[in-house]
Formats: sequence, structure tokens, C-alpha cells
Amino acid sequence: MSWMAWTPITAVFFSCIILMLIGMGIWQAVSPTVPRRGFLPLTTTRGDRLFISLLGAAYIHLGWLAFTDIALWVGSVIALAWLIIVMRWG
Repeated sequence: MSWMAWTPITAVFFSCIILMLIGMGIWQAVSPTVPRRGFLPLTTTRGDRLFISLLGAAYIHLGWLAFTDIALWVGSVIALAWLIIVMRWG
């Protein structure tokens, strides 16, 4: 049987995703979201924007690995900027 290699970086990555989901759940309980339109071509809630930004971050990382030899942390900074932009103005 093959198991996933849980390196410290992998554990931090998944821990951050879990913490974001927990934080979004608490935020939703304290302040229910109101669907709104931003620059995205559809009406979204906070959870929708988080999901879209995580998908976008995955595509940014895959594209970064496929098309450049520059260090991956630079792509991670771009993905973080994408997350912030989508959550704020998406």
C-alpha cells in the first residue's frame, strides 16, 4: 500500500486549508454572508469566493511549475495575492 508522504510543508499546507475552512465557518456563524457581485461574472458568497480562489491558486501553481523555472515561492506569493483579490473584490 502506498501512503502520501507527509512532509512538514505538506502538513502546514493542509493545516492552513483546514484553518481557513474553520475560520470561514465561524465567520459565517457570527456574520451570515450576503451574496454579492464583484468582478467575477456571477453572484458569490464568501465561501464561493474562497473555493474559486483556492482553485485559482492550484492552477497558478500548476502553470508556474509547467512554464517557468523560477522558484515556486514566487508563484505562491502570486497565488496569495489572487486569494486576497478574489476574497476582497470578487
